[in-house]
Amino acid sequence: MPIADITKQISYFPNQPGVYRFYNSDGKIIYVGKAKDLKKRVSSYFTKQPESGKTALMIKQIADIKTIVVNTEVEALLLENTLIKEFKPRYNILLKDDKTYPWICIKKERFPRVFSTRHLVKDGSQYFGPYASVRTMKTLLDLLKQLYKLRTCSYQLSEENIKNNKFKVCLEYHLGNCKAPCEGLQTEKEYNEYITQIKEILKGNIGEITKLIKQQINECAEKLQFEEAQVLKEKLERLQNYQNKTTVVSSTVNNVDVFSFVKNEGTAFINYMKVNAGAVVQSHSIELKTKLEETDGQLLDLAIVELRQRFQSNSTEIILPFLPDTILPDVQLHIPQRGDKKRLLELSDKNAVYFMNEKLRQAKKINPQTHHRILEKLKTDLNLSALPVHIECFDNSNMQGTNAVSACVVFKNGKPSKKDYRHFNIKTVEGPNDFASMEEAVYRRYKRMCEEKMPLPQLIIIDGGKGQLSSALTALIQLNLSEKIKIIGIAKRLEEIFFPGESIPLYIDKRSESLKLIQYLRNEAHRFGLKHYRSKHSKQLVVSELDHIKGIGEKSKQALLQKFKSIARLKEAEKKEIAAVIGIKKTEILIKTFEATP
Repeated sequence: MPIADITKQISYFPNQPGVYRFYNSDGKIIYVGKAKDLKKRVSSYFTKQPESGKTALMIKQIADIKTIVVNTEVEALLLENTLIKEFKPRYNILLKDDKTYPWICIKKERFPRVFSTRHLVKDGSQYFGPYASVRTMKTLLDLLKQLYKLRTCSYQLSEENIKNNKFKVCLEYHLGNCKAPCEGLQTEKEYNEYITQIKEILKGNIGEITKLIKQQINECAEKLQFEEAQVLKEKLERLQNYQNKTTVVSSTVNNVDVFSFVKNEGTAFINYMKVNAGAVVQSHSIELKTKLEETDGQLLDLAIVELRQRFQSNSTEIILPFLPDTILPDVQLHIPQRGDKKRLLELSDKNAVYFMNEKLRQAKKINPQTHHRILEKLKTDLNLSALPVHIECFDNSNMQGTNAVSACVVFKNGKPSKKDYRHFNIKTVEGPNDFASMEEAVYRRYKRMCEEKMPLPQLIIIDGGKGQLSSALTALIQLNLSEKIKIIGIAKRLEEIFFPGESIPLYIDKRSESLKLIQYLRNEAHRFGLKHYRSKHSKQLVVSELDHIKGIGEKSKQALLQKFKSIARLKEAEKKEIAAVIGIKKTEILIKTFEATP
């Protein structure tokens, strides 16, 4: 879009808070930003000299601008964060953290179960976390198991089922790990008292529980119930032992979020600590990669919103080293100069510095000189004629022959080049034929590269033994490439390296850097292919289930699939979310069908 047309478009923008999106000529979002005044902020890109070369380059690519008006700057910040995570625009701050963290779930049911999960279901259950450390979460679950005898079965323990003796005690009862509510041997009142105490422990309020247990010990002693008192005493000792292992920072600080900030060459490292009842109950660090010379305040903005959302924090006080650009409502921001809160900030700062140093150490460990040395070693071990600066690896994924896919990952100069990764949905093969699938994928990959005159790799790695390698070689022979590209196969069982036409495999030293690089390629191809296979399989399940619902047409199915991705997410969604996609009448049909289907 010409500058004159863009300027005219901006003239219609409101002088209100909101979010703006820049699109390139392909209709792809390249940047998302927030503003107190949309018109003023967006026009500044075209009326002022860009602060950096990256900003100038981005402005040249803008072909269209769209805005979303909101009520406050805080709402704009929240929406900006959501859109950045959804679209991952090229010129936005890159949040380098893609893990799915586990939660502890207290299931909404009679005699609730307590277990870990990575999937949140909107069924009224309570979730605590997420836990950045799986080890911490498991330690906590082990503690709860020692303190309280909870059921682990998934029986529907309704009053009617228990009354009709529908269930029998299991091994957990005989081991003393469960009091058998399934046979009515434990009351719902007693069990719910356990759950109430567990919730307090998960909130970090261990002090309240220890007080309660001490009170119960005294009551048992007065009634001469010494056995019960001993059981309670053992519980108390376990709780106190766990509490002693937590990082106690101050008995006066309660329900506070702490953020520290360090920066190194365009990358910010932010540590977040959650402090409750004087102890650190959560600690997590993230890395933010700047793109357009963003200010420290903007980076801290994004970190505060992202981490408070992720860890579901409702703290009304935040301790930080400096003020962010956007001030959250109903939250007190504190920059401490002395005392316990200053020591908290220093502790968080130590975590951020340690995280930064660890990242820099890892980056130094895999510098270009290291990669070159490993490639030279690989060239020697495989007796290659050229240095393998461009390597590609193939892997197949299928389940009993269905949804067969093949993945190709690309490494350049010893590092993954993820923009060059490719998936292949197998088209010409019926049934579980791994060899034919491999031949099709390799043929399609290099036929296209030849047609588009793309540079070919020096080395191809096939995940598999002689059969898969032979199939891949057949494809290269058909394309007259068998003499131009070196190809090998790696068999997982003994990590054997196979060469075309040779019956005896090569065994590379298990400690060799060149074998580790081959394994890295193989594992990355397996991960990438499995991810695509699962996505494809999940979408097929959604469509097939929706196919049987009368009143839900093809367009509605596609819209639901695009929005919710899987049948599980669709079932978890709120009624109004579904209605926004297909309308209220079709939503009611859908919900009734789901409710009628076990």
